Amino acid sequence: MITVRRSWILYATLLVVFWGVWGAFSNLPTSLYGYPNEMVYVIWAFTMLIPAYFALRGNRFDRRPVAAVYGLLAGLTGAGGQLLLFQALSNGPAYLIFPLVSLSPVITVLMAVALLRERIQRLAVIGAVAALAAIVLFSISGGDGNADVTGPWLPLAIVICVAWGAQAFFMRKGALLGINDGTIFGWMTISGLLLIPVALVMMGGLPSGAPWQAPALTAVTQVLNAAGALFLVMALSRGKAAVVAPITNALAPVLTIVLSLAVYQTLPSVYGAIGIVLALAGSTLMVYSDEKRNDDASVRDADAVAPSPDATQP
Repeated sequence: MITVRRSWILYATLLVVFWGVWGAFSNLPTSLYGYPNEMVYVIWAFTMLIPAYFALRGNRFDRRPVAAVYGLLAGLTGAGGQLLLFQALSNGPAYLIFPLVSLSPVITVLMAVALLRERIQRLAVIGAVAALAAIVLFSISGGDGNADVTGPWLPLAIVICVAWGAQAFFMRKGALLGINDGTIFGWMTISGLLLIPVALVMMGGLPSGAPWQAPALTAVTQVLNAAGALFLVMALSRGKAAVVAPITNALAPVLTIVLSLAVYQTLPSVYGAIGIVLALAGSTLMVYSDEKRNDDASVRDADAVAPSPDATQP
């Protein structure tokens, strides 16, 4: 039976499944039909309405100003980072941008430890380092070695890294302030929709001549992305940000690689193979550490309520 203390593992697992499948097929609309990335963003923003409906059903929408602040912070950092990523990729090398952006869990861990006073055990620290190393290895790809490593893409990549790291922190902070999952995700959905005009301006207007399969396939894949975002909110509201962020960011690419191997007959690179081992080992250590911490806490709670031997004597 999954207790409240351990329920984050369920939602983190669902997140890994949804984002892992999404990662394996997310590039199909662009690779098959040349569909613009900005249009992918627009459709993603609308697909957020689907999990938002289920998240808010049965939950009261928190109208407090603090809920709006943290909900918008989580939404704008996530959606804004996505738009900045398109801009960075238009003038910079992907094989350098993605490894830098993938370090966003480092920002989450640092903010959680410094501002939320989250404490993680030594095994969890080792696991987090292994998971973060795996994330970087997954993002490394071959390049021509002649790209401009100091171009305008560099500050954009740094901003994206900080924004996505801060997003997970804002989700966790909102949960600690008593803001329910539906409210956080509702504001994230609103944030994504608000930035649609920016995406259209970046794209220069709606594309013409795209076959119906392009938006249809985009909608199917982006529903997985949107649902995964909801599971991230739910995992962070129940588990430590310093543990959830590295685990989910490390394990989702593992599933993507496995699916790519099965569907596309594509073998992982040496970096990818090492990353898989580190991701599995690091995630196992962090989950084991959290389980051990919860077991120790349960024992302490039981000892605290148990009557002492002297108390039973007349």
